[in-house]
Amino acid sequence: MTTEMGNGTMVQEFTLEGFPAVQHLGKVLFMVHLLAYLASLTGNVVIVTITCADSLLQTPMYFFLSIFSFTECCVTSSVIPKLLVIFLLGPQTISFPACFIQAFVFLFLGAAGFFLMAVMSVDRYVAICKPLHYPTIMNLRTGLLLVTACFSLGLTLITGLVVKVSQLSFCGPHVIPHFFCDLGPLIHLSCSDTTSVETLTFVLALCILLTSLIITIIAYSNIVVTIICLPSAKERRKAFSTCSSHLIVLSLMYGSCVFIYVKPKQTNRLESNRGAALVTTVVTPLLNPVIYTLRNKQVHQSLREMMCRIKISK
Repeated sequence: MTTEMGNGTMVQEFTLEGFPAVQHLGKVLFMVHLLAYLASLTGNVVIVTITCADSLLQTPMYFFLSIFSFTECCVTSSVIPKLLVIFLLGPQTISFPACFIQAFVFLFLGAAGFFLMAVMSVDRYVAICKPLHYPTIMNLRTGLLLVTACFSLGLTLITGLVVKVSQLSFCGPHVIPHFFCDLGPLIHLSCSDTTSVETLTFVLALCILLTSLIITIIAYSNIVVTIICLPSAKERRKAFSTCSSHLIVLSLMYGSCVFIYVKPKQTNRLESNRGAALVTTVVTPLLNPVIYTLRNKQVHQSLREMMCRIKISK
């Protein structure tokens, strides 16, 4: 829908296309994605809850994990409910303001999440490679400052970009070839000159992903070197098992986001971007609670204690 504004038009709403090729499987896909969404939401909420409730888990490591889990809940909740409606009822309309609010929330929290992953990698590096210095280097005050820096950086980098895209002209058609309002499909619909916006998107994506990836690689490289030097083969196997799990999730997240955003022409690969976006919005939020925390013995103990307190209170 468009409204005439002087010599131009102002878009009032867009249509989210979803996955038209598999729309005939809508009800099955609805159930699969609903279960995945509820599972990831439950896992991440459990992490946040037990971290707040158990004083033993109120350390920088679990503080970072709880913030990351909260971020994951917000990212998935900004996108997945609309996807579920699309699977059930077909393409859905979204108003112009709601579309750009969704794009902002997704990209802002996504950028903050990547910076948080870099911080979590550094935290693990200090804990494993500098254990004697860990209490003085990583305390809750330092953790709070680092988290604030992550969100401030994300806000600063993303706000201007989303505002710039929202100021483009959209002459039609207004069907977004995606299941949420991402920048690439929105830029594709614009009838303005998008060269500067696409360059800015490419540069910011490169800065955010490359910076956090380099920090993560350096941290985990040092962790691997330290693990190799461990005297016990059992300790080495356990440490490598944990690190490899972390690295699988990190590879999925970085790989899919590099595929979607790190390209000079943002309107390229729009069709395949939809599938890659499912990795960041469905797969990794589902894996993160299991990989990062729910395999942890200390977390298992906290969960058991919490369940016991609930039973006693009944």
